Amino acid sequence: MAEAPTALPPVKRRNAELVMTLFAIAITLFAMIEAGLTRNGEMPPDLFFLYAGLFGGLALLAHVFIRFFAPWSDPLLLPLAVLLNGLGIAMLWRLFEATGDTERGSASNQLVLTALSMAVFAGVVFFLKDPRKLQRYPYIMAVGAILLLLLPLLPDPIGRTVNGARQWLNVGFTALQPSEFAKIALIIFLSGYMVAKRDALSLVNRQVKVGPVKILGLPRLRDTAPMAFMWGFCIIVLVGLMNDLGTALLLFGTFLAMVYVATQRASWLVLGLVPFFAACYLLYFVVSHFAVRVDTWLHPFAPGIIDGPIGANSEQLVRGLFAMAQGGVLGTGLGGGQPGFVPEVQNDFIFSAFGEELGLTGVMTMLLVLALLVERGLRTALASQELFVKMCASGLSFLLGFQTFVVIGGVTRVIPLTGATIPFVAKGGSALLSSWIILALLVRMSNNARKPAPRAIQDEGATQVISR
Repeated sequence: MAEAPTALPPVKRRNAELVMTLFAIAITLFAMIEAGLTRNGEMPPDLFFLYAGLFGGLALLAHVFIRFFAPWSDPLLLPLAVLLNGLGIAMLWRLFEATGDTERGSASNQLVLTALSMAVFAGVVFFLKDPRKLQRYPYIMAVGAILLLLLPLLPDPIGRTVNGARQWLNVGFTALQPSEFAKIALIIFLSGYMVAKRDALSLVNRQVKVGPVKILGLPRLRDTAPMAFMWGFCIIVLVGLMNDLGTALLLFGTFLAMVYVATQRASWLVLGLVPFFAACYLLYFVVSHFAVRVDTWLHPFAPGIIDGPIGANSEQLVRGLFAMAQGGVLGTGLGGGQPGFVPEVQNDFIFSAFGEELGLTGVMTMLLVLALLVERGLRTALASQELFVKMCASGLSFLLGFQTFVVIGGVTRVIPLTGATIPFVAKGGSALLSSWIILALLVRMSNNARKPAPRAIQDEGATQVISR
């Protein structure tokens, strides 16, 4: 007689994913219904045909695709992304309805971009059967990241400068932000390189002492040089040539976090943070765009700053703060505020619109959803047996977490404004597409990490036959 199993067999949890995805779709529709009823006393005429049919259908198709091609993946990843994406579409619809903007189709455009992003998501999940294959091409990823970062530096009208940052590439029918995809390529490069050099990076070759006291240990220069050169080159291009402070800060934070995960040495944090703060101090006097961001952060209400020239004043930041203060704890309700009062609210300041109309309660819920998405990515890293997958999943999760902090920290005046966007939420095709690519990688990695070994599946089947 067979012994009873000592542990519960692994489960796929696809039905739980389906229920949560339906719940996320329902929240999106209720948000749009509330916005329409608050503003006009009637539901949006194209709600069920366009948004319920298309967005809901896309989300369910993504679930069906995962059910067949990544059945062991984390059941929370897709519902969390659908909820964030849906709330972003609902808020964009509400914003463009309220302001009567000439870009009336922007919410519909975001829906089309969502469809394209989900198609790319499905392609990555389907074709990338084993994420470990990416480990074979670290230097190709490095070269690709460099080329993507350099593309916006091409002369006009190919390269474009928006709000002082040259980070856009004109491709005719639309504009892309190549740095959004360079971040993913750079994380794959760092993951592959750190796996290959993990032991060398963990070894201490030289001790830094103050008298007889050992302060920290330094690894060998030949092991750190390629990684440090790649990271330093990207930061110099982003800050010195493109004024893209947001991407530079994201890459810096993700780089430090990944190095610490790989080596478990706190000395790397010291080696990174000390030069970082020294560089910030120098950049304030060298890079005018950086100095403007710091001044508007420290003194947003000062004369000459709040009423300064367009692009160098703190009007956007101040109006965003007043909008969130107007929302209070419970908010004015979707459709009941005046978010159009904030310039460019549909982009990096969409968080202030949520703060005004959903209040502190609503934005805290959104933050919890974002934090849970990062947590599930880190859980995937912990569950994986492959070091490369651990590093890559950790890096992608840290990227989502740091991006959320950088955006919301800038809007709430915790740190200077950087121009980044909330994952899955704000307007923009490049940011949305890169977020869905990150989700696809995490889905595929979680599927491989949670999938039981063939022997375990065979034993489980034998146990069921015997029990019958």
